[in-house]
Amino acid sequence: MLHQIIIDENNMGFIPSIGASFQMNETAREIINHIQQGLHKDDIIQALVAKYGISQQEALIDVNDFFMKLKIYGLIQ
Repeated sequence: MLHQIIIDENNMGFIPSIGASFQMNETAREIINHIQQGLHKDDIIQALVAKYGISQQEALIDVNDFFMKLKIYGLIQ
């Protein structure tokens, strides 16, 4: 379902097939864009480490937390 998300310039996401919309921050938008591009979780973590200069551990925790939320909302399996 993540491939259906349309994100506008204000970081509002919309999933047309279920009519759901939600606000996200810039990092969430970046992670979703990476997923839509076919990047795997490890690649996303490395991209965040490189871009934001955070530790591998911090990026791992943040990305795992975000993926858990996507599962809870039924956006990924």
